Amino acid sequence: MDKRSITRFRFRRALAALLLAAPLSVPAAPTVQDWPLAAPAGAAQPSLDLAPDGRLLLAWLERREGGGHRMRFAGHDVVQGWSPARTVAEGEDWFVNWADVPSLVALPDGSLWAHLLVKSGRGSYAYDTRLLSSRDGGVNWNAHGPVHDDGTRTEHGFASLWPQAHARLGVAWLDGRHTGGDQTRHGHDHHGGGAMSLRTAVFAADGRKQQETELDTRTCDCCQTDVAMTARGPLLVYRDRSEGEVRDIVATRFDGQAWSTPRPVHVDGWVMPACPVNGPAVAAQGEQAWVAWYTAAEGRPALRLAASTDAGDRFGPPLEVTAGEALLGRVDLAADASGVWLAWMQEDAGGQSLWLARFAHDLGREHWRLKVADVPGRGRGTGVPRLRLRGGEAWLAWTVVEAGQPSLRGARVAPP
Repeated sequence: MDKRSITRFRFRRALAALLLAAPLSVPAAPTVQDWPLAAPAGAAQPSLDLAPDGRLLLAWLERREGGGHRMRFAGHDVVQGWSPARTVAEGEDWFVNWADVPSLVALPDGSLWAHLLVKSGRGSYAYDTRLLSSRDGGVNWNAHGPVHDDGTRTEHGFASLWPQAHARLGVAWLDGRHTGGDQTRHGHDHHGGGAMSLRTAVFAADGRKQQETELDTRTCDCCQTDVAMTARGPLLVYRDRSEGEVRDIVATRFDGQAWSTPRPVHVDGWVMPACPVNGPAVAAQGEQAWVAWYTAAEGRPALRLAASTDAGDRFGPPLEVTAGEALLGRVDLAADASGVWLAWMQEDAGGQSLWLARFAHDLGREHWRLKVADVPGRGRGTGVPRLRLRGGEAWLAWTVVEAGQPSLRGARVAPP
């Protein structure tokens, strides 16, 4: 063997030794930490919002001794932790349901706004969406009445609230004024009259309604709506309902003057004779927007995620995140500079579980996915998880049901 061959041999042997000695590269995994919440035992129906000052605002419902309910909230600061819980309102005639949940939002002017659901008649689904506001951090609250003024004892719910301007509130809700009279004997999709519609309105700082629009005259009766702020105005998503009972997701945006014609995010063609009670979620950053939703088109449950680069005018082909009978849907969605974060629920023979995944903005890459928690409870009582992003981390709140009693749990997920 000549000197050159000996040199190559020694080099290869040394390289092999280095490779054998080097540790294997294992991708880092996200870190899940318990996030103790301010809500007491018995709380349910969580709402989670990120205030302009960086606090996370958690609201919930709890039962009162002697009957009725109260809505309370607390703010969470990364350094100082939870503020003392405050009461928004309480009453004996509220509509309390796992799917249609009150909410609390903070506007840029520092005001807090909440919506509640209050029974308006004997019917199971005869209730109003009513607004309240506070200008002193939630110490005192002003009641502004229903968002609608049709006076019918029908369903008015599944509302979404957003900051329409510095001190003005935007609200969208499902409106049952065309479905018939007092809904005493009729349930969802069987009102004996017309169809559920979707309406929006803008409210001034003093609670006065400034404008109202009927966006869609035929929508799904009881699927959640959602809204996100794009660079070109609020983008609203909801589940539509055609004459042929197709229940696909559509989107519309307000440009400051009018709402655009609602367009399908994707034509799934899901024919469903009754409301699936499984609404979409939307997130936005600048002119980028994303929508996540559950579908069971052709009898196959699936979770889909689609992206838009023009503030929701058009969406690209959807990514199928997961599929199968274990999928419950019940999604929430958020986005930041690192990507798009999607939370959803599953249930199999082992019980329910909460999942979280993060994707690239163009959905071309899935960074990771993980099971955040096993969720005690079965069926619908565990409701819909809530997801917000702060400081590059995901903050989640959800309901568990143990021994027939609900309570809230929370988690903080840090990326690798």
